[in-house]
Amino acid sequence: MLPQLKTPPADDDWVPSLEDTPFQRIGGEAEVMALAAAFYDAMDADEPALAQLHVLDANGRVNAGTRERFGLFLVGWLGGPQHYVERHGHPRLRMRHGHVPVDTAMRDAWLRCMRKALDARGVTGGLRRFLEERFQHTGDFLRNTEG
Repeated sequence: MLPQLKTPPADDDWVPSLEDTPFQRIGGEAEVMALAAAFYDAMDADEPALAQLHVLDANGRVNAGTRERFGLFLVGWLGGPQHYVERHGHPRLRMRHGHVPVDTAMRDAWLRCMRKALDARGVTGGLRRFLEERFQHTGDFLRNTEG
C-alpha cells in the first residue's frame, strides 16, 4: 500500500504560490502519480461507464498507459516538471476529449473519482479546497454536451 500524504489540518488557509506549489505541497512526483493511480482505481471500482471510455487492460481496468499519461499531466499541471509536454506535446484538453460526450453526469462521475482519490491519498485542508476548485473548473471546461 502507498504511504498516505502528510497534509496540513483541515482548518488551514493555504493558497498556492511560486514558492509553495500544489506539486510541492502534495509531496512531489511520486505522490502525484499515486493520486492518479487512486483516481483510476476509484473509476475502475465505482464508475464503470466512465472507465469504459478508456482503453482497458486484459483485466478490464483502465490501462497503464492512460494512468501514466494522466499522472504526468497532473505533475505538470500542479507545478512540477513538464514531463507530459515533453513526451506528448501541449495537453489541448478540449481537443483530446472532443470525441467523448462530456455532459454533467460524466463530469460529476469524474469528480467523484477524483474526490475518492483525494480521500484515499489523505489530501485535506487548503490543498484539498484548492484542488477541488481546480478540478471542478476543469470538469466544467471540458463539458461539450447538454445535460
